[in-house]
Amino acid sequence: MKLVLTLLGVVLLIVAAVYVMVPADQLPGFFPGHEAGVARVHLKHGVVSGVLGLVLIAAGAWMGRK
Repeated sequence: MKLVLTLLGVVLLIVAAVYVMVPADQLPGFFPGHEAGVARVHLKHGVVSGVLGLVLIAAGAWMGRK
């Protein structure tokens, strides 16, 4: 379970980086928030996925202590 939580956390941190660095029209089509012709980034999506990724990594570390 620790490995699963940590891997999901790392994946969410990568997704957060993509949301913050890539404009909405260049996001992959399977990402929520993909909008054709929109040049802004989805900062809120990036922040939420980044925070959730950190929480999952912390939960994995906490589970490893038991």
